[in-house]
Amino acid sequence: MSEKATDTPGLVLRHPDGSSFRFDPGALCLELLPTGGPGPLAYFEVLNEPADLVRWAEESRLPDGLAAGAGAGLVVSAAEVAEARALRDALWRLTEGHVRGAPPGPDDLATLNDAAAHPPLTARLTADGGRAWAAGGTGAGLLSTVARDAVDLFTGAHAHRIRACGAHDCRLLFVDTSRPGKRRWCSMERCGNRAKVRAHRARLTAGDE
Repeated sequence: MSEKATDTPGLVLRHPDGSSFRFDPGALCLELLPTGGPGPLAYFEVLNEPADLVRWAEESRLPDGLAAGAGAGLVVSAAEVAEARALRDALWRLTEGHVRGAPPGPDDLATLNDAAAHPPLTARLTADGGRAWAAGGTGAGLLSTVARDAVDLFTGAHAHRIRACGAHDCRLLFVDTSRPGKRRWCSMERCGNRAKVRAHRARLTAGDE
């Protein structure tokens, strides 16, 4: 489960065990991954009904969100929720394969490209110079926007910076958009801090020998 961060990039991920931490995957398409996934990742599934996908869109890095109160009124069907889960699972496999240098699976590639083939959400310029979403947004349009973001990510300037968290027990994926390009952890609040604690304990143990 996630909540949109209000003052810093990324999402607040809430683990089923009650713990939480801030995670910025650096791209819209990668924000979809923590909602669940294939295999053991199904334990984290939160996309069960249309309202769940709408909530994810509102909490995502999409500009201004897609809340009905903002004029967009995103409409999602049950079938589109199933399509969102299929796209997300394909993105998991495609992204992990990209990190390993493996070629994309044809079925997952087809799932991504099929989603991208639909018309995306439409942005519009408001009278006060702001940005808003055109009314009539659909789940298919949302998934097309996500899929096109993935195509841009995999073929863009930061494609070589897509990484898996450096912790052996963490599968979270992110794109390092920092200037130095030295990001290693999904979050310093979580895996980065755990690594620092382990290193500190190791130094103390070595000092006692």
